[in-house]
Amino acid sequence: MGHREDLLEGAKRCLVEKGFVRTTARDIVKESGANLASIGYHYGSKDTLLAQAYVALVEGASLDWGEPNELAGAPGSLERFHALMENVVASLGKPDSVWHLSIELLTIADKMPALREYLAQAQAEAGRGFIGMIVGEEPPADDPQVATLGGLLSVLFLGLVAQYTFDAETSPSAEQLTEGLRQLFELSQA
Repeated sequence: MGHREDLLEGAKRCLVEKGFVRTTARDIVKESGANLASIGYHYGSKDTLLAQAYVALVEGASLDWGEPNELAGAPGSLERFHALMENVVASLGKPDSVWHLSIELLTIADKMPALREYLAQAQAEAGRGFIGMIVGEEPPADDPQVATLGGLLSVLFLGLVAQYTFDAETSPSAEQLTEGLRQLFELSQA
């Protein structure tokens, strides 16, 4: 690996151990074996490096949810939604879960414009990924569904992370989320 990759891996380890606020550039350098100047050279700033490390951690953690062709149910079905939500809820409860970092980000992003800008772009990609998991394939980036369905699924996920973080015992289960979605469909048909 080169310095760029070493820095990213070091930043990922620091985020898991310390979170955003407590991770310093010196922590990343110590963890990666790179030098301090290489953060600016490769990433522009510590915050940009941490944002990219966070997205890489989230992408890795979401792999535990399963590939769309591995999820139960037909593409676009409530059964597929339920299977995905079961995997999501299970990932929230893992001891090494990175999802708590999302909550930390919510509290600091307004003070870190570079972080906010990078994560806003990544959020659209996350919405595309959610659509792909549920319907079987990701739409093109310019598809209006990315803003609508992808946005809805992203908000649902972030809300679930927040609820689980605050009180895992009362956070909705996959069954409750699926039943709520089914009830919403029924209301729209009435």
